[in-house]
Amino acid sequence: MSEIKLTKAQTRVLDVIQQSIRDEGRPPTRAEIADALGFRSINAAESHLRALERRGAIRLQGGASRGIQCLVPLDDDDHDEPGLPVIGKVAAGVPIDSIAHIEKVVPVRSELFSPAPDYLLRVQGDSMIDIGIFDGDLLAVRKSDTARHGDVVVARVDGEVTVKRLDRSPKGVRLLAENQNYEPITIAHDSEFFIEGHAVGVIRTAI
Repeated sequence: MSEIKLTKAQTRVLDVIQQSIRDEGRPPTRAEIADALGFRSINAAESHLRALERRGAIRLQGGASRGIQCLVPLDDDDHDEPGLPVIGKVAAGVPIDSIAHIEKVVPVRSELFSPAPDYLLRVQGDSMIDIGIFDGDLLAVRKSDTARHGDVVVARVDGEVTVKRLDRSPKGVRLLAENQNYEPITIAHDSEFFIEGHAVGVIRTAI
């Protein structure tokens, strides 16, 4: 990510957000930000949050008291190991490829897939077994905030990350499981819904 220019006050607010995510596993509320920084009202916190969103440091999710997604890595140190990072359990409000989520880096060349993936996501559950994606598999994921109808995507719905097939139609958006035991997920108009990436391959291994 290119360097984001912030004021001292905005940097302090961002520090509070990152500290909360690091220590609590979740972003703070507006009231907690105001309390931590001595603001007289939550309106001051909200003003700084809007400024941070305009600068690309965070993404605000309407309708949620902790609806703050931090887009700046929690650790300033780059991960220099060769290979692809394996992403484990993802906390709400934290970028999916944050260093905080990396279990390990495995020596897999991205050139083995087309297009090249940015990370490997450890699959949890059996909702995609009918297309050969099983619990514990490593899903090769290309980061993207858009996807086409029919793509297998990594999506965030109301803070939870899921792997499903994207179904777009004039009636709306649904996320389809590839297992008859699971019902489609219909994305409501007021849902917090983001595409995080799309699958470009899968690795079945004991890594």
